Amino acid sequence: MIYKLLRPAEWEALAASGSFAGSPDDVRDGFIHFSTAAQVKETAAKHFANAPELVLAEIDDSALGTALKWEPSRGGQLFPHLYAALPAAAVVRHWTVRGLAFPIL
Repeated sequence: MIYKLLRPAEWEALAASGSFAGSPDDVRDGFIHFSTAAQVKETAAKHFANAPELVLAEIDDSALGTALKWEPSRGGQLFPHLYAALPAAAVVRHWTVRGLAFPIL
């Protein structure tokens, strides 16, 4: 499983349309950024520290096929990057996160 942090409006767009082409940062970089369970808290602190509320989506990475690549990023760690739109069907479950509190990880 991998994880995607979404702003509430991004989550609503994914749920309504059935897919997510990415946040502005994802679009700029040419892929959708994900984190592993071990990486998601640091990702949240680095990129979403001022967000009052987020949605944490748990993604079945096996449903993403060959468009998912594991590439070095922050500190040389391998991060999952999706070179396609994220299908809503790949989302296994999701949680609302307030104040960067992640009780499920």
